[in-house]
Amino acid sequence: MGLPEERSRSGSGSRAREEARARSRARSWSPPPEVSRSAHVPSLQRYRELHRRSLEEPREFWGDIAKEFYWKTPCPGPFLQYNFDVTKGKIFIEWMKGATTNICYNVLDRIVHEKKLGDKVAFYWEGNEPEETTQITYQELLVQVCRFSNVLRKQGICKGDRVAIYMPMIPELVVAMLACARLGALHSIVFAGFSSESLCERILDSNCSLLITTDAFYRGEKLVNLKELADEALEKCQEKAFPVKCCIVVKHLGRAELGTGDSPSQSPPIKRPCPDVQGKPKEKPKHIQPQISWNEGVDLWWHELMQKAGDECEPEWCDAEDPLFILYTSGSTGKPKASGVVHTVGGYMLYVATTFKYVFDFHAEDVFWCTADIGWITGHSYVTYGPLANGATSVLFEGIPTYPDVSRLWNIVEKYKVTKFYTAPTAIRLLMKFGDEPVTKHSRASLQVLGTVGEPINPEAWLWYHRVVGAQRCPIVDTFWQTETGGHMLTPLPGAIPMKPGSATFPFFGVAPAILNESGEELEGEAEGYLVFKQPWPGIMRTVYGNHERFETTYFKKFPGYYVTGDGCRRDEDGYYWITGRIDDMLNVSGHLLSTAEVESALVEHKAVAEAAVVGHPHPVKGECLYCFVTLCDGHIFSPALTEELKKQIREKIGPIATPDYIQNAPGLPKTRSGKIMRRVLRKIAQNDHDLGDTSTVVNPSIITQLFSHRCSTIQ
Repeated sequence: MGLPEERSRSGSGSRAREEARARSRARSWSPPPEVSRSAHVPSLQRYRELHRRSLEEPREFWGDIAKEFYWKTPCPGPFLQYNFDVTKGKIFIEWMKGATTNICYNVLDRIVHEKKLGDKVAFYWEGNEPEETTQITYQELLVQVCRFSNVLRKQGICKGDRVAIYMPMIPELVVAMLACARLGALHSIVFAGFSSESLCERILDSNCSLLITTDAFYRGEKLVNLKELADEALEKCQEKAFPVKCCIVVKHLGRAELGTGDSPSQSPPIKRPCPDVQGKPKEKPKHIQPQISWNEGVDLWWHELMQKAGDECEPEWCDAEDPLFILYTSGSTGKPKASGVVHTVGGYMLYVATTFKYVFDFHAEDVFWCTADIGWITGHSYVTYGPLANGATSVLFEGIPTYPDVSRLWNIVEKYKVTKFYTAPTAIRLLMKFGDEPVTKHSRASLQVLGTVGEPINPEAWLWYHRVVGAQRCPIVDTFWQTETGGHMLTPLPGAIPMKPGSATFPFFGVAPAILNESGEELEGEAEGYLVFKQPWPGIMRTVYGNHERFETTYFKKFPGYYVTGDGCRRDEDGYYWITGRIDDMLNVSGHLLSTAEVESALVEHKAVAEAAVVGHPHPVKGECLYCFVTLCDGHIFSPALTEELKKQIREKIGPIATPDYIQNAPGLPKTRSGKIMRRVLRKIAQNDHDLGDTSTVVNPSIITQLFSHRCSTIQ
């Protein structure tokens, strides 16, 4: 999958003082000479030429890339048609409408038969316990997907149907989503950390006719009885006059009962032991086997259905504009009803495959690891579809970064010789708290590119990631994108574009960003305002499931003619883009707009602070003031003297107007399962308002009680 007409060239004291110097360099950092550009990545000048062509000649640019994929029938008409202006009619986007293909065929059959990579490992699976490991090749994955496609067909699933998937990070999750795609059915994956109520909402909203789930799983030391939660959700659906007639259950914790060995890694019918990466055997974990309720006439065991299924299944050929999946945005708004983002087959396939290849500088020998759960868009795009479309080998991880100890991620990097590593800033900040030793005791010599996703990364975390994890030799791709965009929008290309810690850098091919003021006028040069995109890229969402009006209102109504991200953005003198946070995370203090992200970044530059979150609080004079929550690094104590130091640091970094009125010690912060800080909840805590709304997505609910009990005494 080469870029059109691409002709790229190969590029060939004390700790405290060191960190102080690093912080002072943060805004003008550039890669050291040993960070060279690979032959895949165009030079900066060539990148600009290609980017301009991708905007001016989208048919030619993306048409050349599309030739790398299999199309049952070619595009018969216009390659791209769209309307972004609500004043001119209905919003729509159509890429290659009329062309037919199948994304499952392209990520499996094409790789096995055309690319001859059937024996290549598609996934190394690492379970919750370090000794639970297995691997699956592309050929094996294709067979399992075909079998499960036949299972779904026998249950009456066909093109256009919706299937809910509620599973942990196990290979059957990948099999299930690809089987849906093979049949042209839409998968709606619900993160396994969500509540039964959240699952019920999503099943009802998209009228799912079948649910796929698991008996139970461990997340660290916590047992999650997923089948029990699934049963509760189906009971709620029944109460709301929507009975789901079939629930297929994977026996995950109960695998040993199936008589194929007593290790969870020996899992029929999909998994096999992986002795070459398993290392020395350890004592088998003493799992508690939960009692699994069974609903006759509804529940069916996955392994029993698979034993009877055939190994071949002809794919359903789909229009490029047919829907591929629905993924609900959970966010942190507290609203009971989420938006079902719809992505389509053709454009999404092209975009995630291309972004994966160039943003991560993919090579055939790479071992790629994206730590995201498949229940989020990052997992859809960069655990499943993007890597598989390129024939990549990936790590699929069921566990958490701190179990059984805080060096787990780096142990996995060393074990599988991971070359490209993609994680969230919140994970980086979490692990920073424990110092360098848990990282440096493991070899990271295999690492070549590091990535971040999910939120802007503060410069201090970026520098630690580069210095400690990457040993000052790995370029970092700080990627900005959304569930709605399908893939990367603003990102560096490794080794090609000089990096600035915290900056999302430049737009990817096909992406046309702009910064608008409140009046909707485009700002040139250095500017700060609303981040929007001026024209469609192949991976853009097409609608909100069942509610196109909501799609138009949310993303296009505020500024007709533009896709509105909802994020604030600053463009610096070099043309680099800096995401300043959600527009609703801007604070108005005495008539001055302040970015919470900027204040948080200033706080975590202090050596005592591991993580910070800033919210607004009503003030009788200023209108709003800053209320800060800070989590300290190990070995530091919260005190009035530290509070004054932090206030002084903010005054020096930003200005007196940003001086916080309140700084609260926070042993932890309320976060969603994807790691996003729930600022909505923090605002309630700051105002001593116990009416929190929906908190079912909070991963650590006990922290809310602690924060209420230690809140600052405030004035209204």
